[in-house]
Amino acid sequence: MPWSSATFVPNVENPVDKVDNCQFGQRLLLRDRVLGVFARQPVAGKVKTRLTPPLSPGQARLLYRTALQETVSRFATGPAVLVLCCAGRQAWFRRAFPGLPRLPQGQGDLGARLARVTAALFAAGGGPVALAGSDCPDLPLALIESAFAALASADVAAIACRDGGYALLALRRPVPGLFAGIPWGTAEVMATTRQRAAESGLRLVTVGDWEDLDDLTSLSRLVLRTPECLTAQHARAHLGTLLPSGCG
Repeated sequence: MPWSSATFVPNVENPVDKVDNCQFGQRLLLRDRVLGVFARQPVAGKVKTRLTPPLSPGQARLLYRTALQETVSRFATGPAVLVLCCAGRQAWFRRAFPGLPRLPQGQGDLGARLARVTAALFAAGGGPVALAGSDCPDLPLALIESAFAALASADVAAIACRDGGYALLALRRPVPGLFAGIPWGTAEVMATTRQRAAESGLRLVTVGDWEDLDDLTSLSRLVLRTPECLTAQHARAHLGTLLPSGCG
């Protein structure tokens, strides 16, 4: 699905929810599945900090930028309208991803930002809504489709991460409390999310698992798992001396 296929009228009560589409210069309505990708502007020292060291902040920035670009390019061909949920200078995202609908994440911890973005996407007329990061550049599109398909009988569908988090979370309808009190960045994210869903009387299902790109070990596994992906190619070309034997 092309990036320019849709943008939308945001929640007008909160200016941070304003979304623009540079190609059309106008606001339209979402009427179908939406995939919001959370992304930071690549700034040295602000992205992939768990990889520094052994990477330098500059190396981590370039790796993150490559993973983000690959994520956006791949997911844009997937089963939903793609909206980039941005943290950083909007001008950078406008130049890097022209024509792609954008939504500022706003302030607060990750839970507050996830809740805000989810509400804005549903309020724009989209749905169901899935949220993902840029840490799984080789996440199979078939798994994303499976998450959306699972919402035919479930309220929430997740692609779990092997570190205890999730690579993607899809919702059939808004669930304001689903992101509250989650111990972000720990191995308890998925378990606590299940608990929040149960407390809200929601059926949550998982449709498989994947691995995000957090440290040198997970980067090495990505290189071995999906050697043809752009992120793996970048790692071999620019970080080969840091990877274990057999990954170069």
